[in-house]
Amino acid sequence: MHSDESAADHGLAGLGFSPGQASPEGASPEGGPATARAPRRPAPPKRKLTSQMGASDVAFRWFTRGGGLVVLAIEVLVGSFLFFRAYQALQKAGWSFLTDQQWNPDGGPFGIAAVMIGTILIALVAVIVAIPLALGSALYISEYAPRAIKRFLTSLIDLMAAVPSVVFGLWGAFLLQFHIINLSHWLNDWFYWIPGFQVAGVHRGSTQPWATAYTSSTFDAGVVVSLMITPIACSIMREAFSQAPLGEREGAYALGATRWGMIRSVVLPFGRGAMIGGMMLGLGRALGETIAVALIISPVYAIQPHILQQGTSSISSLIALRYQEETPFGVSALMAAGLALFLLTLVVNLIAAQIVSRSRSGAVSEV
Repeated sequence: MHSDESAADHGLAGLGFSPGQASPEGASPEGGPATARAPRRPAPPKRKLTSQMGASDVAFRWFTRGGGLVVLAIEVLVGSFLFFRAYQALQKAGWSFLTDQQWNPDGGPFGIAAVMIGTILIALVAVIVAIPLALGSALYISEYAPRAIKRFLTSLIDLMAAVPSVVFGLWGAFLLQFHIINLSHWLNDWFYWIPGFQVAGVHRGSTQPWATAYTSSTFDAGVVVSLMITPIACSIMREAFSQAPLGEREGAYALGATRWGMIRSVVLPFGRGAMIGGMMLGLGRALGETIAVALIISPVYAIQPHILQQGTSSISSLIALRYQEETPFGVSALMAAGLALFLLTLVVNLIAAQIVSRSRSGAVSEV
């Protein structure tokens, strides 16, 4: 009996209790009520987990941070330079700089109302034409194209972004606009009741010569610019479509969806943010296009809302065409117009970046 009690005491000591201490359940060894509770052990101290980056990681972090700061500094310097050079013209024109249509800084009123409207209209036409081109190209490459030609098509579309704008401008000025006159005339015949598709002096069934009424128009310039922004939008859309979750794709097929059904229910919703962001980035490019627009349009310094009618203007083409012949004060006025375009493009690109970052495709790409 004595040996059994010794073994029991030894077992309690192994569990952290003395021979005369209460059991963990709060009862005495004899089975009676507990007279003392075992003291709690202190909680272990919390460990602080720290990670030490290597020299290469630290260098890469500072390199990327420095690159971002340099880009931000350049943006601030460009805006400050434009504001400094434009201050003289802005001080003289005041708020009328945003409302006047004429451009005569050396002898009369001047403003950007007309050229700003023309810039926005050309960019909108370009985006409307580029949306189906970019979307169709991105879907075909990512979902339908055979593996053998997928890489070739991707490289071919990316190379379109490297073509100089002057080449597009020459092609549009000497070839394209004379081959889409029939399309412009058809749009005017059937959609003349829309204010933007009306052409002064040309009506449906008119027998008078109308060929020259449709050249050098907003529509011509917008079509040319659309081919310049299509590669940008297509690249962003294609990258987002290719990152659609494989599990959701296979789940759609398992539920009996066709390929188009899978694209409609999985790929397009996943890349919705990238589609919107890509087109807005293309819009920012279209707003600032210069040489191609300057080669095609016929400058008119008045608000021209009719996109099919000859004559329009844009801020970038105004600067390119008038810079060499302007006086010092006229150059200040051109700098003010450039500042307005700079701010407009910056706002559009910031909105596009926010849309892409908040979408599912943008979140995946950031991870």
